[in-house]
Amino acid sequence: MPIEILMPALSPTMTEGNLARWLKKEGDVVKSGQVLAEIETDKATMEVEAVDEGKIVKILIPGGAQGVKVNTPIAILAEEGEEVSADAISALTKGAANAPAAAPTAATSAPVAVAPQALTQAPASAPVHAGNRVFASPLARRVAEQSGVDLKLVRGTGPNGRIVKADVETAAKNPAAARSAAPQRAAAPQSQGLDVRDYADKLGMAYDALSNSSVRKVIARRLLESKQQVPHFYLSVDCELDELLTLRKQLNEVSATKISVNDFIVRAVGVALKKIPAANASWTDEAILQYKDADVSVAVATPNGLITPIVKKADTKSLAQISSEMKDLAARARDGKLKPEEFQGGGFSISNLGMYGVREFAAIINPPQSCILAVGAGEQRAVVKNGQLAVATVMTVTLSVDHRSVDGAVGAEFLQAFKPLIEKPYSLVV
Repeated sequence: MPIEILMPALSPTMTEGNLARWLKKEGDVVKSGQVLAEIETDKATMEVEAVDEGKIVKILIPGGAQGVKVNTPIAILAEEGEEVSADAISALTKGAANAPAAAPTAATSAPVAVAPQALTQAPASAPVHAGNRVFASPLARRVAEQSGVDLKLVRGTGPNGRIVKADVETAAKNPAAARSAAPQRAAAPQSQGLDVRDYADKLGMAYDALSNSSVRKVIARRLLESKQQVPHFYLSVDCELDELLTLRKQLNEVSATKISVNDFIVRAVGVALKKIPAANASWTDEAILQYKDADVSVAVATPNGLITPIVKKADTKSLAQISSEMKDLAARARDGKLKPEEFQGGGFSISNLGMYGVREFAAIINPPQSCILAVGAGEQRAVVKNGQLAVATVMTVTLSVDHRSVDGAVGAEFLQAFKPLIEKPYSLVV
């Protein structure tokens, strides 16, 4: 039977995307793993590869189409030697009938930068079985046979729940996870408040209307969800930076890699999370997930909005490694070239506005994480030392915490572990 190729969900927050261009055309024979198209997601532009083998008999959504909903059929694939009637194609195209048309300038647009990571098709909500028959790609069947995986117990994420190779590999590593239904994130309802454009027009207020990028729409929705659904509380502490700044200057004099204050903060967070693992967690209704690795997300401003690339296992990396990695991640984030695994995940976030001179602020938690550390500017302040007034360079950090998964005492313990690492930073270089 013909197979629908669906608009994939390439990130947990994606509800729609732009079909930038097709790399295959009608009549082309494709093999599993070959790149079919380029999709602009809420975070970057990425390639989509085929999960099944066959011939593209119909492209339903043309290249350049904007705002294509996830799980919308975008093409029809027939298995080798299979003939598909015009009536069958007509029936399958109904799912794409309301999809947007291609943008007028799409045909002449220049190729976009593409992240090299290739992804599979959109997830389905349940396994697809017909009687005793299990729908799986030939490659998935071969891998299942080699791995000893029972396909009847595997939940497929391919088109219409079809089992693909990645599903079998997941089942081989963790059968329970493979059988679990993936929760689907519902789009947040649109605000019913003031029509700002109408308000501005009626008052004769001059403005420029800057179209919202997909990234900014997702950020707006997720921040609203976070503030509405996550019970935030905030803890602040002052950290003296003088010894850290002296050590940083000494390291930069002898090292080819220039280390920033933020690199110290990333490593200190990683080490503190290892000391207080209860702060490295996510809330679910069934259990609190406590992460084993200190994967630290760092907020990076880009022309299209905020993105949080991840320094994985930050506690195990040197300051020089963190510095090099952050420079690379930040540069590729601004160019939209991050791989999905480089910005999806992470157990804890850092948002540093200190370089802009912001004294202190409270950041909004990045779900499903439970904590985000807002870092202010280091500035000279009057402090009391041994009963005497003195001057020190002080940085205020504020920890935003999800009270469902991290108690107040745990948040305080994390800051208690973090503060001495910043004030006496020599342990961070060994």
